[in-house]
Amino acid sequence: MWLTCSSIGRKFVMALTGLCLVLFVTFHCLMNGVAIFWPDGYNAVCAFLGANWYALVASMGLAVLFIIHICYAVWLTLQNRKARGNDRYDVVRKPAQVEWASQNMLVLGIVILAFLVVHLIQFWAKMQLAEIMGIHEPDPQNGMYFINVAFSCIWTPIIYIIGFIALWFHMNHGFWSMFQSCGWDNDTWLPRLKTIGCWWTSIVVILFIIQAIVFTIRASNGCF
Repeated sequence: MWLTCSSIGRKFVMALTGLCLVLFVTFHCLMNGVAIFWPDGYNAVCAFLGANWYALVASMGLAVLFIIHICYAVWLTLQNRKARGNDRYDVVRKPAQVEWASQNMLVLGIVILAFLVVHLIQFWAKMQLAEIMGIHEPDPQNGMYFINVAFSCIWTPIIYIIGFIALWFHMNHGFWSMFQSCGWDNDTWLPRLKTIGCWWTSIVVILFIIQAIVFTIRASNGCF
């Protein structure tokens, strides 16, 4: 099959799943903003995205996207290393920032995956999963309560900010490279896509970091 048997096909799958994940991360950032400006609205969103059939289907679809993206990333990395052979041990000049991200996408992905595991334990496992299992104390739809609990821990903002920095490098390179994999690699569009990707990624990640700081301050001051 073309999507699995050719390098171009595998890169296309990476690009498609990456695009879906970028859109999800953007949505998640906007959802977190609701928690800052309208706590009751955030809890309403959490109730809407609880153990309802449509939310469960979306969660399973998102999980499949993550798994496919990770599997294909490892697959392409091993393929590239095999193709380079001993050349990867040659000493080369220090690459530029984006080139560094390109050479370390797998490592960045592992850091993001570790951060994701922490995030799932702190929120998904205590909210949607708890609701599925019939656990109602504390209320799994009270998202503000779980934000307060998570960000009352001193390690939470540190772990999150490290994860957000890794996400910036990963998304910044991945944004324009997914279009490049689809053939948008000419001298006119590629610089534009790099600029758009940098702005998009920077805005999302900066908002995430600001949100983590605000959540931490409010949790420490008992403002939730």
